[in-house]
Amino acid sequence: MRAFSFYLRIFLLAGVAGALCLSAWVAYRTRPQTIDVTLPPCLPIIKLEGNRLAVQVRTDALLAQVAGFNSEIEAYLHFEYLKTHIGLAGSRVLLTVKNNETGPRYLIFLVLNNDLLSDVPYLASVRAEGYIPDYKLCPVSFQDLARKRLQTAVFLGCYNPLRVPRLASMHHSRLLVPLARFLVFKSRTDRRVRERIPPVPTTLSFGQARQLADDILDVARFYKLPLDVFLGIGAMENNYMNVRGDLDHAVWKRRPQRGDIVLKRARGRVLVSDYAMGVWQITRETLRRAHTLYLDDKRDYSLLPPHLRPAKQLSFDLDNSEVLTTYAGLLLRHLLDKSDGDIAKAVGAYNGSLRKPNYQYAAGVEAVALYARGFLERAANLDGMNVAKSWLAHPPSPKRGEEVAASAPAIPPESLTRSP
Repeated sequence: MRAFSFYLRIFLLAGVAGALCLSAWVAYRTRPQTIDVTLPPCLPIIKLEGNRLAVQVRTDALLAQVAGFNSEIEAYLHFEYLKTHIGLAGSRVLLTVKNNETGPRYLIFLVLNNDLLSDVPYLASVRAEGYIPDYKLCPVSFQDLARKRLQTAVFLGCYNPLRVPRLASMHHSRLLVPLARFLVFKSRTDRRVRERIPPVPTTLSFGQARQLADDILDVARFYKLPLDVFLGIGAMENNYMNVRGDLDHAVWKRRPQRGDIVLKRARGRVLVSDYAMGVWQITRETLRRAHTLYLDDKRDYSLLPPHLRPAKQLSFDLDNSEVLTTYAGLLLRHLLDKSDGDIAKAVGAYNGSLRKPNYQYAAGVEAVALYARGFLERAANLDGMNVAKSWLAHPPSPKRGEEVAASAPAIPPESLTRSP
């Protein structure tokens, strides 16, 4: 009996000891502990500001890279275009440059609100409207943002001097490349191209634009045309792209003429096709009148390059012909002469008639002409100087940026006139 009692006590003590050990182990495993963990910087910050939820990236500033170019002039044109078309304050559109071994690469950035819930839908809408091809979110430090703003200020300072020579006084060679870049830019920002409206026109390559720019400068000089007005007409007609227009347009005539496409005959009259062709959207009937003007013209056409001289025999197979630029220049010169120098009336008659000028069309031409003149005067004033290589080849300092913003490229004092 004693032995049984002894073993019972031993068993009870062992049980108590085991229960205490189990309790200690459970308490150790389940007690609250402090975990020393730092969230990685890639995780966003979730904020509730009033009734609005915001999701922010852990960075000083959030930018979106939206475009890249190898041409400085083309980059600056798109930079100005985005500043006025995408609903952001101008100071939030940045033009920067990255100098690589292969040459400078120009990048356009947008300064965002650093709220993914509003920034991403905004960028998606701008991309859907065709203003940007795509975007890339770029977290940056305040120092990097300041550097990009300084580069933007350098570009603005160089492309916006206080005084520039007038467009009419600039030589062909200084205008050729800036004008070619302008033509490429206008074709690429055409609404049909931007919104992919079928049939989508084919935009100009730089080689095509350079040839067209050369032709425009030659024709404008030959007929003594205001270059900015001539460019305004080209932009209003087709943004310098070669696309047939007004395919269903037709006119009634008393009798058909050589080359007419007769659609219908009735009561001794004929209905003929009168579609528009080429960069300048010259209709078939207008081409007839222009060719008659050419045959009666006493100017020395040997002064024009051979490819710009019309043939003596009228041809309607001119969709891809440079000679349409000559016909367009001759028409504008004729209308200016008939309007006694009234440019609005002459331009309105280009899209209407001298009896009924289209003044709404003339207003559109004037708007493009003003922009084209302002840009070409500023760009040609640089005379081929590359801002990225001249001023931004090394990381810019604030002092250097102030110097550029306060100065303009040196030009002869006697040729300086305040930009209109």
